[in-house]
Amino acid sequence: MSSVRRATEHPPKRRIAVAGAITAAALLLAACGGDEMNGMDHGGESAPRPFNDADVAFAQGMIPHHQQAVEMSELADGRAAGTEIKALAGEIEKAQGPEITTMRSWLRAWGEPEAAESGMPGMDHGSGGSGDTSGSGHAAGMMSGRDMRELTAAKGAEFDEKFARLMIEHHNGAIAMARDQRKNGENATAKKLAAEVIEAQTAEVEQLNRILGRL
Repeated sequence: MSSVRRATEHPPKRRIAVAGAITAAALLLAACGGDEMNGMDHGGESAPRPFNDADVAFAQGMIPHHQQAVEMSELADGRAAGTEIKALAGEIEKAQGPEITTMRSWLRAWGEPEAAESGMPGMDHGSGGSGDTSGSGHAAGMMSGRDMRELTAAKGAEFDEKFARLMIEHHNGAIAMARDQRKNGENATAKKLAAEVIEAQTAEVEQLNRILGRL
């Protein structure tokens, strides 16, 4: 009888021990998961407060600006002749795509729309704009519809030259927007991204000018 009692007593004890271990493991995983989620900020995608109108305008203006740069860069595959242009286009896509996602997350966190009510000032994608006689001098360096059509139609060395010239103008517009945010913005996370835009795109403008010098 004693052996029978031991056999029947041990399983509940084991079940209690196992249940305790599972509970402890679950608590540990929850704690680790919380730490991971807290650490998955990737440079401040949540853009904590405070923020002001300049921060909102920066995100609202830079999102379509980045989108157009990505569209331009996607054209390089199958059109560009130079490996340097192809590589640079790939880097622009790689950098600016995630930045679009980041800035969208800021606007959601701030309760602001992705686009300003009146749209980005001067963002006319037609063949010219207010005070623009070249068809490419849109606000913040944005390309016109004509620019995009001409770039899409170009191939080889012609594409490389057009891409370089248009992207220099485009980058200079982004740099100006980022400098404005650095001057007038309030949000520290947005200021950090603006500084990164200035640094990266200034270097790319220099690289594109060197490429033009060799074409």
